[in-house]
Amino acid sequence: MNEPADKPTVALIIDDEVQIRRLLRLTLEAHGYRVFEAENGQAGLLEAAARRPEVVLLDLGLPDLDGVTVLKRLREWSRVPVVVLSVRDREEDKIAALDQGADDYVTKPFSTGELLARLRVAQRHTQPVPEAAVFRAGEVEIDFVRRVVLRAGKEVKLTATEYSLLALLARHAGRVMTHRQLLKEVWGPNAVEQTHYLRVYVAHLREKLEGDPNQPQLLITEAGVGYRLMETA
Repeated sequence: MNEPADKPTVALIIDDEVQIRRLLRLTLEAHGYRVFEAENGQAGLLEAAARRPEVVLLDLGLPDLDGVTVLKRLREWSRVPVVVLSVRDREEDKIAALDQGADDYVTKPFSTGELLARLRVAQRHTQPVPEAAVFRAGEVEIDFVRRVVLRAGKEVKLTATEYSLLALLARHAGRVMTHRQLLKEVWGPNAVEQTHYLRVYVAHLREKLEGDPNQPQLLITEAGVGYRLMETA
C-alpha cells in the first residue's frame, strides 16, 4: 500500500515541563505534525529509537541527563534534526549544544511562528540517511541507546573510554579511521600525538571482543594509518 501524500512529520519533544510539552504539542499538531513526548533524557533516547522521529525538540535542563549529554548520545547513531529549546542564553551553552550536533538553538520564551520556521529550516538542511540504534558484526552487538555491548548474547563490561572508542569505530564501520581522528574524537585535540593510547585500548577491546585477540577478525589494524572495524566478522 502506498503511503498517503500528506503523511505527518513525526516530532519528538524531550522536556520535563508539562506546560511546555502541552504548548508544543498543540502548536505542532495544528501544523500537521504527529507528536510524541518524553519527560527526561533517558526516556527521550528510548522514544527516539522506537519512534524514529523526523525532528526532535530538546530541552537542556532535564532531571536525569543534561540535554547536551542526550544530544551526544543521540548523535552516536542518529542524524535526526535537533532543535534545542532552552532558558539558557549564555554563548557557551549555545556553542556546546551546536558542537555536539544540534541543528539550531532557540531560547525560551519563543514565538511559535519563529519555532515553526526554525523546524522547517532544520528539516530542509538535513539529508536523510539510514540509521540504526543497534550495530551488529559477527557475535558482537552494540546497543547505542542503552550503551550496552554484547558478545554472543552476553554483556561485555567496557570502561567509558573503551565504549567511546568502539562506538566511534562502529559509526564508521568498514572505513579506516586514522590515529589522529580517533585520538581527537575520544581523548581530545591535545592527545592527537599519543598513539600509545590507541594501542593500549585497542588491545583491551580485542581481549574482550575477539575470539583470538592475536588474530583479530573484527578490529583490524591498518599499518601506519589507523584502525578499521569490520562490518561483518
